[in-house]
Amino acid sequence: MGTRGSRRRGRRAEVLALEGVALQRGPRRILHRVNWEVQAGEHWAILGANGSGKTTLLRVVMGYEWPTDGRVRVLGRVFGETELAELRKHVGWVSSSLEQRVHPDDTALEVVVSGLEAALSVYRVYSDNEWRLAQRALELVNVGELADQSYGTLSQGERQRVLVARALVGRPGLLILDEACAGLDPVAREALLSDLGELAQDPDAPTLLVVTHHLEEIGPWITHVLLLARGEVLAAGPLRETLTSHNLSQAFGRPCELHWQDGRCRLRLVEGA
Repeated sequence: MGTRGSRRRGRRAEVLALEGVALQRGPRRILHRVNWEVQAGEHWAILGANGSGKTTLLRVVMGYEWPTDGRVRVLGRVFGETELAELRKHVGWVSSSLEQRVHPDDTALEVVVSGLEAALSVYRVYSDNEWRLAQRALELVNVGELADQSYGTLSQGERQRVLVARALVGRPGLLILDEACAGLDPVAREALLSDLGELAQDPDAPTLLVVTHHLEEIGPWITHVLLLARGEVLAAGPLRETLTSHNLSQAFGRPCELHWQDGRCRLRLVEGA
C-alpha cells in the first residue's frame, strides 16, 4: 500500500459514542443498552455470534437503522441534529451488501469516485482533481492498474480492494468494514489484511471498525475489541485485555481457548468441558 501525506493529530478526539442505545423490532430486542466510545487512533474489531447484533450496530452508526432509545454521536455530530447524508460522506463503508449493489459495467475508477458523494454510481460531472483523488485511492490499495476495467470483470479480491478505495477516497474520519474478507481466497485475504494493516499504521488513517467471524483476521494493528452477546455489550476495551478465552466462551456459548502466535490469534474448542 502506498503512503499518504500525514496530518499531525492533536490530542485524541472522540470518533464515536453510543449512549444507552437500544433497538427493538416488534417483540424482538436487537440491541439493548449499548454504551460504547471510540477515540481517534483506535482500531476496533467487533465480534460476536450470529445474531448478536454486530451488523445492526454498524447500521445504527451509519444512520441506516434508527435506535428505539439512546443517543448516537459520530464524528462530533449528534443523530437527530445533523444531516445524515452529509455525515456519510465522512464515513467509509465496505460490506458484502454494498458490493451487490455496484453496477458491474462501471469502471473501477467510476466506482471509487462515486464514494465522494457516498453514492453507488456516477451521477454528476467530477473535476479533474476528483478523478485524480480516485486514482490515488486505487493506488493506495495497490490496484491502480485496474482503473479502466469494469467492476464486473474483476476477481473477488480486486472488487474488495476497489470498495476499500471507494471508502477511502473522501478521506473519512471513520472506516467501517463489515466482513470485508468474506468470499476471499486465503492469498487475497492476507493481501487485503496486509493493506489494512499498513493503512492503520499511517498517522493520517481513519479509525477502523472491523466486523469479522474469523479471529485470524484480527491483525496486530487492531487495538481494541467490542464483544457482543444477544444485543448487549459483553466486553469492550484494549485487545489483549478483552479478547480472552473466558470472554469468548461467554460470547459464543462454548468453552474455548485462545492462542496467540506472531500477533494473530486462533481459537480451539475445549472438548468435554
